[in-house]
Amino acid sequence: MSQDPRQPLIGISTYQEEASWGVWTLPAALVPAGYPKLVQRAGGLAALLPPGDPATAAAAVARLDGLVIAGGADVAPARYGAEPHPRTGPPALDRDAWELALIEAALAGGVPLLGICRGLQLLNVARGGTLVQHLDGHAGAPGVFERHAIKPVPGTLLGTALPEAVSVPTYHHQSVDRIGDGLLASAFAEDGTIEGLELPDARAFTLAVQWHPEAGDDTRVMDALVAAAAGAPREA
Repeated sequence: MSQDPRQPLIGISTYQEEASWGVWTLPAALVPAGYPKLVQRAGGLAALLPPGDPATAAAAVARLDGLVIAGGADVAPARYGAEPHPRTGPPALDRDAWELALIEAALAGGVPLLGICRGLQLLNVARGGTLVQHLDGHAGAPGVFERHAIKPVPGTLLGTALPEAVSVPTYHHQSVDRIGDGLLASAFAEDGTIEGLELPDARAFTLAVQWHPEAGDDTRVMDALVAAAAGAPREA
């Protein structure tokens, strides 16, 4: 994609983990480098958003032209009124609260939004939907992306960005169960798993995908977010 002269600023959510580098082992705000690289390849400027007080989310989002909610840990089942499945990972309560606040701020402020993997699941939960807490066949060995085909729905945001069936990098064991209010399923895997969600009535571009575009070579989903962000002036 050719770079927009203004190069929209795209915020990417991160998460806190203990990490090691050089002589240090310290808590760090992390996100795989594929996320900012994908934003940059699509013509945007990447800004990393460390976890913070949910009360500050609206102020952070107001300074952005677009927002990416990154993949990662399972959403706490209590967020959608469920008991934990034996295969559900430990909750990341602070991250859930922060990223849900970011999503709500983007929806309220008309800031273009792209959810990736966990980001799709959080968007669904934010809109009152529920999740399947475990399914097989959508991840490789631990730490290894699998690939499978997804088929976008014609006429949707995703179907416009990806007009044909494609093979995508995938690593998840949870998925959408009941779709949240106003959301539209815009892609499916061959086994019927929902692979894309969007919000047609949103004030701005709002799309989420269940796979990991940052782990592949296809920039078209991020191209669509960056193009929407370049055309969406910030509110005063």
